[in-house]
Amino acid sequence: MTAATTLTAVQTEGVPEIGDPSKVTPKDARQLSKLFFDQLAVLEEGTPEFQYARNTLIEMNMSLVRFAAARFRSRGPEEMEDIVQVGMIGLIKAIDRFDLSREVEFTSFAVPYIVGEIKRFFRDTSWAVHVPRRLQEARVQLARATEELRSRLGRTPTTKELADLMSLPEDEVVEARLASNGYNSSSLDAAIGGSEDGEAALADFIGNEDAALALVDDFRSLAPLIADLDERDRKILHWRFVEELTQAEIGERLGVSQMHVSRLINRLLARLREGMLTD
Repeated sequence: MTAATTLTAVQTEGVPEIGDPSKVTPKDARQLSKLFFDQLAVLEEGTPEFQYARNTLIEMNMSLVRFAAARFRSRGPEEMEDIVQVGMIGLIKAIDRFDLSREVEFTSFAVPYIVGEIKRFFRDTSWAVHVPRRLQEARVQLARATEELRSRLGRTPTTKELADLMSLPEDEVVEARLASNGYNSSSLDAAIGGSEDGEAALADFIGNEDAALALVDDFRSLAPLIADLDERDRKILHWRFVEELTQAEIGERLGVSQMHVSRLINRLLARLREGMLTD
């Protein structure tokens, strides 16, 4: 099925069958994705038609994962397979959270999700710090020179003594010494003695940035807008974004269709978004 016939099929029959969505070109995928997202907005979650549209979107946009993963190709072929798998998780999250009313291209929305998922994978699975090959080689030379001078002098050698033996400037010896720390790492769960309550974990002494702080201003601006909504609208937002009910489940509680719930949510989000931008 060509791109042209596929587009016609979407427009006339709703959800078409595409022989191999993974073979759709990126250009055609951009056009087809808009139509399939339109279908997701009106289809009921959990139905075969909904699952087909969602799965087709995933397969059509796999090229975005390969594009994002390409920047990490220096990791090697074995790790690249894991990177692509992790990137697929990011793609699926992007598809589930994309909203056509954002008026932004899906590619622009999805790539940050994919890259973010890959970076999270590295953060959670990598312990050692990557250093340039020049410093890797200098580390080996530094270790040999340090051992030789320590045996000869009976003490820890100075930076100047190491630089003379290695025939390197002192600043490069210092840089190599600092870089060598990247070859050893400690688990954040490693026990550390000396606290009043006995042993404590290393993570207890390491601070990190609270990403939620950046949302404080948004929450303060959003709170009065939500307070101005009527009780039903506040319940809809609570059910969808706090209890994370599906649109179908919300429809059952309200006694309306899933499609009607979708329109209500889109209207509410548009109203809140407009209020935030005006504020």
